[in-house]
Amino acid sequence: MIWLGLLLFLALLLGWVVWLVRRLAVAPRWDEVLPAGAARWVRRGAGAVVVVGTVLLVVAEVLQRLVDPAPWRPLLWLGLTWVSVVWYLTLALALVALVCGVLRLLRRPAWRDAVARVGAVGAVVLALGVTGYGLVEAGDVRTSEVEVTVDDLDPGLDGLRIALVTDLHVGPVRDTDFVASVVDRVQDADADLVVLGGDYSDGLERHVGPYLDPLGELDAPFGVVAVTGNHEFINGDADEVMARLEGLGVTALRNEQVVVERDGARLVVAGVHDAVGEGDDAPDPDAALEGTSPDDAILYVAHEPSQVEGGRGIDVQMSGHTHGGQLWPFGYLVRLDQPALAGVDDVEGVQVVTSRGAGAWGPPVRVAAPPEVVVVTLRAG
Repeated sequence: MIWLGLLLFLALLLGWVVWLVRRLAVAPRWDEVLPAGAARWVRRGAGAVVVVGTVLLVVAEVLQRLVDPAPWRPLLWLGLTWVSVVWYLTLALALVALVCGVLRLLRRPAWRDAVARVGAVGAVVLALGVTGYGLVEAGDVRTSEVEVTVDDLDPGLDGLRIALVTDLHVGPVRDTDFVASVVDRVQDADADLVVLGGDYSDGLERHVGPYLDPLGELDAPFGVVAVTGNHEFINGDADEVMARLEGLGVTALRNEQVVVERDGARLVVAGVHDAVGEGDDAPDPDAALEGTSPDDAILYVAHEPSQVEGGRGIDVQMSGHTHGGQLWPFGYLVRLDQPALAGVDDVEGVQVVTSRGAGAWGPPVRVAAPPEVVVVTLRAG
């Protein structure tokens, strides 16, 4: 079954590459408007770029999972950035193909050929332009401030500031410098508590784990807590990642809770493993919430918004995972899987705060989904 799945994937990949090349090099009929030599170079150039870009993507996907990314970073950057280029190229060319299909039905061959040519050039310009914008956008982590009113919160904790940092995804492209810049932004926010919401790295912990070391510089009066994300389990070393964080002074919440207390006012901070965890690493809300009552003010930390636990007395949930869609229009697909995309949403009676995350998975690109550190100010109801 594995080999059958692999063959099917390769067949689909090959078909997609052939379609892209045809839309760029064949459908526009370049030989009718360009000298024979120029038309030949356009066809060969388009085919070469698509094929080389796709090969770089496949190589990057394999390398980031197996080796120390540092020596390979330029190649990884090219291969992963190609994901964005080819995504927007595909969207644009699909629209062009649709228009050309309509013109074919209307028997307007001259119009069809003109649209195919202009569309091919426009698609390339659009894909490169949007990706360029997305590269800049992804590098500009901002601070988003929100206020959440909690009816059960003791007035003694009114104004408590909590910084939510999720989805760093260090490894293939981002390293220690990136994490240090995020830490600086968190420190500037003057938070009382820092919550790390999972998906810290892509790649083997022994290779990319040291990139997380600047997290040890986080300093907040009530400390730093962390939960796992799905990528910790995809990478196969969730325990190692959490152990590293603990070595940096972070409190790992493995289906556990801690209590934030000031002048007798209490906030229960409960955290669970990501939904894909299994065995001892499976999410266990019962264990995380053990001993709590409906009268307690409860902050629940779970990597995915879909892990919401309605009817359990939880006041606020903090999550990441969605990246806000990362590459438009993926956000619409994310909403098919998750009840929240970004910001604050009421889900099953729980106020779910979802961060778009600070890093990026795969391509170091974000389009209409800027990276962020979310700072939540709790207000007593």
